[in-house]
Amino acid sequence: MTARRPCPPAPGPLEDYAARFDDLFFSLAQRRGFRLPDRAAGAAGPEQDDHLPGRRGAGGRCGMPGAQRLQFFLSESPWEAEQINDRRLELLREQPATALHDGGMIVIDDSGDRKDGTATAHVGRQWLGRLGKTDNGIVTVTTVWTDGRVYYPLQATPYTPAHHFARGRSDPAFRTKPQLAAALAARGKEAGFGCRAVVADCAYSVSDDWYLALREAGLAYVVALKPHRGTWAPADQPHTPIEAAHALTWHDAKHPGDWTPVERHFRDGHTETWWAADARLGGYGPDSPGRLVVATTDPAGLPEKATWYLATNLPHPDAPHAATSPHPPADLAEIVRLYGLRPWIEQSYKQVKDELGWADFQVRSDRAIRRHQTLVNCAFSFCWDRWFAPPGTPDDTAPDPCPDEGPERGTGPVPPAPTALLAQGLTSHPFLAHPRRHPQPVVAILDGQGSAPRPPGPDRRGYHRTRH
Repeated sequence: MTARRPCPPAPGPLEDYAARFDDLFFSLAQRRGFRLPDRAAGAAGPEQDDHLPGRRGAGGRCGMPGAQRLQFFLSESPWEAEQINDRRLELLREQPATALHDGGMIVIDDSGDRKDGTATAHVGRQWLGRLGKTDNGIVTVTTVWTDGRVYYPLQATPYTPAHHFARGRSDPAFRTKPQLAAALAARGKEAGFGCRAVVADCAYSVSDDWYLALREAGLAYVVALKPHRGTWAPADQPHTPIEAAHALTWHDAKHPGDWTPVERHFRDGHTETWWAADARLGGYGPDSPGRLVVATTDPAGLPEKATWYLATNLPHPDAPHAATSPHPPADLAEIVRLYGLRPWIEQSYKQVKDELGWADFQVRSDRAIRRHQTLVNCAFSFCWDRWFAPPGTPDDTAPDPCPDEGPERGTGPVPPAPTALLAQGLTSHPFLAHPRRHPQPVVAILDGQGSAPRPPGPDRRGYHRTRH
C-alpha cells in the first residue's frame, strides 16, 4: 500500500477539526472536498458564498473548479454521510462542555424550505412552517439535543410526500413526519444521547404511532396538546384540554387552589412566575401513566399565547406507580422547565438556515441532499468546538487550501487566501446564541478582503465573554 498523500490544510483552526474525520475518507479528493474553502465560507453568511453550488445554478458558477469539485463531492463521491455524522456526535460527547448528562433533552421539530420544480428528491407542495404557508418545497424532520446551556443538531431526515410513492400514503415505504421523528429520537438514544425526555410541539401529539414508537424505545416525552382537540369522556366531565384547565379551582395568588407557582428563568436574566397544575381529562391524571399538565401566566384567563397544555409520561412524584416506572418522577416545575427549552430548536434553525446555508443547494438526489445537511451540521458543531476551545493566539497566516488554482477565465486575479476563520471581535452578523449569555460571534467573514480585525482582549476570550 502506498502512503497517503498529504492534504492541503484548511484555513486556521478548521484544519484541526477536519483532520478528525480524515480516516473516514479513503482518497485525497474526498479529504480535500471536506475542507473546501467554499464550504467553510458558507458559514460566514449568504453574502460571501455566492459561489457555492445552488447559489447560482445547479453547479454554482459552473466554470469554477471549486464549485465543480463540491458538486461532485456531494453527488458522486463514494463516502458515507452517516459515518461522518456519527463521528461528529462522538466528538461532541468527548468535549466536556458539550458532553451528555441526565438533565438534557431531545427536541423534535420539522422545518421546510421552498424549492422550485419537481425533479429534486422529496419536493412537493406541502406546508412550510418557515414561510407560514403551503408551497412547493422540502420539509426535513430534525432532532436537537439541549440542556439549556448548549444545543446542537443530532440527526435529520427529509420527509417524502405521499405522491412520490406508487401507492401514496398506503405504500409500505411511506412514513409520516411523526413516524420519522420517533425513529430519529430512538436513533439518538442508540447513539448514546440519553435524555430526560423527548419534547415536541402539538403537531406530533395527534399521532398514535409517535407515542407507541417512543414507548417501545423506552423514551419519556413532553408534548404539547391542541387546547380544543376533543377526547372521549362522560358527558359531565371535560372533553378538551382547555375545558380540563377551566375545571381547576383558582381564586387568586394567595389562594391558588389547584395551581402551584413555578419560577421560570430566561436567558436575559429576568424571571417570571407561571402557574402549573395537573388536570384530569379522559385517561390523563396525576395518578395515571399519562399526565396532563397545564402551565400558564394567568389561571383565570388562560391566555392563548401564554398557556401550555402538556402531555407527559413522566410520573407524578406521589403517583402509585412512581417507584416502578421506567422514568424518574417529575414535579410540575420540571415539566415546565423541559418544555420551556423547546424553542432552542428554533434557534438552531436560525444558524443552520440563515448562516450556514442549509437550504442553499441545487443538488437533486436524496443522497446529495442528506450529505449537504450533514456537512452543515458539521459546520454547526465546529462553531461549538471553537467556542469552548482554550484561548490562543489567532492564526493570521493560514495557508491557501487550493494553492494550485490559477485565475479563472473572465474572473480576474485570484483574491488572497482567507486570513482567519474565527471571529476576532464583535461582528454584526454570524453568531451562535448561547442560552445563558448574550449572543456572541463565532465565525468571521471569509472574504479575504482588507486587513484582519484586531485580536480580542482577555475579556472577550473563553467561556465568560462580555459585550461592551
